[in-house]
Amino acid sequence: MALGFDYGTANCSVAHMVEGNVQPISLVGDDRYIPSTLSAPNRESVSEFLYRFMGISPAGKEGEALLRSSINTNRSEGIQLHADDVRFGHQATDLYLEDPTEVYYVKSPKSFLGLLGLREIQLAIFEDLVCAMMVNVKRQTEQVLQKDLSQVVIGRPVNFHNRGGEKSNRQAQGILHRAASRAGFKDIEFQYEPVAAGLEYESTLTRDQTVLVVDIGGGTTDCSMLKMGPSWFEKEDRTDSMIAHSGRFIGGNDLDMAIAFKRFMSEFGKDTNSQTGRPIPTENFWDPIAIKDVEAQRRFYAFNNLSDLKQTVARAESPEKVGRLLRVYQDTLGYRIIQEAENTKIALGEQPAYNAQIDLKTELLDIPVDAAQMEEAIATPLRGITSLIQDSIVQAGVKPDSVYITGGAARSPILRAAVAEVLPDIPIANGDFDGSVTSGLARYAEHCFK
Repeated sequence: MALGFDYGTANCSVAHMVEGNVQPISLVGDDRYIPSTLSAPNRESVSEFLYRFMGISPAGKEGEALLRSSINTNRSEGIQLHADDVRFGHQATDLYLEDPTEVYYVKSPKSFLGLLGLREIQLAIFEDLVCAMMVNVKRQTEQVLQKDLSQVVIGRPVNFHNRGGEKSNRQAQGILHRAASRAGFKDIEFQYEPVAAGLEYESTLTRDQTVLVVDIGGGTTDCSMLKMGPSWFEKEDRTDSMIAHSGRFIGGNDLDMAIAFKRFMSEFGKDTNSQTGRPIPTENFWDPIAIKDVEAQRRFYAFNNLSDLKQTVARAESPEKVGRLLRVYQDTLGYRIIQEAENTKIALGEQPAYNAQIDLKTELLDIPVDAAQMEEAIATPLRGITSLIQDSIVQAGVKPDSVYITGGAARSPILRAAVAEVLPDIPIANGDFDGSVTSGLARYAEHCFK
């Protein structure tokens, strides 16, 4: 049995084909989607968890060194790991929000794949994180289907990162392939996510068309101009149907970070000065919420940054605001701020105003935001997304007959309106925002492995 696996920035989901129809598979209760999040007692617990409880050995010398170091660290810190200490999805997030200081929490590790300049040990850490999530999804799926699974098609963006080109893409796909292999898959193929989403839409077409598929995920946006329709249904090789591709490392998470930075961080002292009249450096307010930038996160939460933050507070004109950065540092609250930014984005897609709330434990911040303020905040990343649509049209040399918009972030009315503004006279369709890619991957898997 072949599986379509959408290892998404925001969520993971899987599906397979049953008598010619896509059958999504519930992963947690009746929920077909599990958030791409993981929590553990510490970072080292993930490597030990895979080896001790999943029976998954490390790959290569760096992986072996990481496992030895992880076991030794846990032993020296007195951590006796149990199988349920590593959690996934909503369980992981709930545990993190209970006490951020006591939990190692990772959201959207896919966002870091393809980042060049990392040491081999860092790449091994990301591989373990992806492997842990994949094996959790695989075993949940096997439990539901009561079958062993060895064949899979995994979705991937056109480009994992804005910089690095094919070198970045090879590194990222290599991590995904090794992680899937270690998780127990034997036959592994990949398909571009926008192409997969297009395959699902194609199944509804009654005539051939040129379709622009716009896939706006949490971390990436991909656009593909494709020839689609009945004459292409049964073709395994779709190379000739692909007219143009464009993709960037920009998506829904970028909108959330922009909202947090432009609308929330003033409550933490952004745009204020020190007592000497000099502006407080911007990175103090960007780094804690830059959840896609591993170096920014490392800078902010580094041990030596604590003393720097205390000095910044002591010298600030508004110490009551800047002092909140210490609470963010001490309780690792960056993800909590981004979560509320996402809530704000969703709410303002349906209503004119929203009262954001950020719980700092010592106080509850109330931050009113209206739709106009949000649109101003997200203007730059939104232009980045719409420019990809324009790039695809230029590459293709033709306008599409229709647009198919998909991806978790694409459900935002603001994003759909932005697409319509670029192509005002072109009909726009959408299906299951979260499930179109998964369905297409399942269809492609059936062709690959029949």
